[in-house]
Order: sequence, then structure tokens, then C-alpha cells
Amino acid sequence: MDPRDLRDACGSFATGVTVISTRTEDGDHGMTANAFMSVSLDPPLITISLDHNCKLREKVRASGRYAVSVLNHEMEGLAMHFAGRHDPAHNDPFIERAGMPVVPGAACVFVTEVAQEVEAGDHTLFIGKVVEIERDLEARPLLFCGGKFGALAS
Repeated sequence: MDPRDLRDACGSFATGVTVISTRTEDGDHGMTANAFMSVSLDPPLITISLDHNCKLREKVRASGRYAVSVLNHEMEGLAMHFAGRHDPAHNDPFIERAGMPVVPGAACVFVTEVAQEVEAGDHTLFIGKVVEIERDLEARPLLFCGGKFGALAS
């Protein structure tokens, strides 16, 4: 199977857009991702999926913690910044929540402690126990589908 065909097919599934972040001795780190999902309510678990070649993978492993900031519909520029298109307007993109860097104004924030790592092909799944949640009940999430950003209708 052609990996590009699989990626394009998976891209027809609309997802939210997140910034996954962590803090290590050398500072705060983050990246845009849509590979995020809930796993369990009891205990409260979520999962992120990081490519083996991704720099953040080893940072999360070293930290033992990560945060997921679900971006709101006005944060497309920030999503692009954390996807590698550096924008000086976002040089100081984080605030602190429960000792972790998170995106201010996000629709929702999860702070976790890594409970388990699962190797899955060319990715590592980091299952995190949720230790704190913050939600903006008025926010509309940023969406991604077919290579394009969008938002829910108001």
C-alpha cells in the first residue's frame, strides 16, 4: 500500500487540531497534531501518537508528562507555527497550567502524566492519565479535513 494513499484517505476524516506540549530541562516544546483521542473515563486516559522521527517524542519520554491544547477556530496561524512555519508573532506561545506549557485561549486543555507507552508501527502511542482539564464552553474548535482548516458553523 502506498503510504501517501493511506495518509490522504485518513485525511478525509475531519479532526480537531491540537498543540501537544511538554516541558524538559532545556525548555518548553510543542507541535501541531491531530493524532489525539480519548481512551477511558475511569481512569481518565487520553492518547497522543508521535512519529518515531518526531523530536517531541523523546521530549515527552524524558518529561513523563504532556499537555494537549485543543485549538479554537481562530488559531490557524498558531497551528501553522507549531507545524514548522515559524511566525515571530508566536515567539512566546505558552502559559503554565499544572506545571506544563499550554496554549492560552485554547478551546480545551488536558494536562497528563504518561501512564503507558505503546509502540505501534512507526509511531509511539503515549497514553496519559489526565490530571487537569480546562474548558472554554463558548469556544468553537479549529477543524482539519482534506488538507484544509475549518470551523463548526455557529
